[in-house]
Amino acid sequence: MRFINIGFENMVSWDKVVAIVSPDSAPIRRLVVDARDRGVLIDATCGRRTRAVIITDSGNVVLSIKRPETIAGKQAYKNEDEQDDADVDYNDGGETRRARTPRGRAT
Repeated sequence: MRFINIGFENMVSWDKVVAIVSPDSAPIRRLVVDARDRGVLIDATCGRRTRAVIITDSGNVVLSIKRPETIAGKQAYKNEDEQDDADVDYNDGGETRRARTPRGRAT
């Protein structure tokens, strides 16, 4: 299980993240208000301005001070490194093929 830093040393499981969006649009603002009313809002901003809204597969909504590009960009960089390590060559009847699983793990 991998965790990503969302600001102030707060972490979220990357495997549980469904979406990372900007809080500027009206539908996302309504989503945050509804999550607060339902009791599934996690405010990790420590009173600072919200720059990203993270939606998890369990329905929780997490507020972060980091921008969506920053959160997703760092994870994309980590995924590239893992995929480079996950490439596997195998020989099948004289042919060399590249094998890769959906999560980039070696087969």
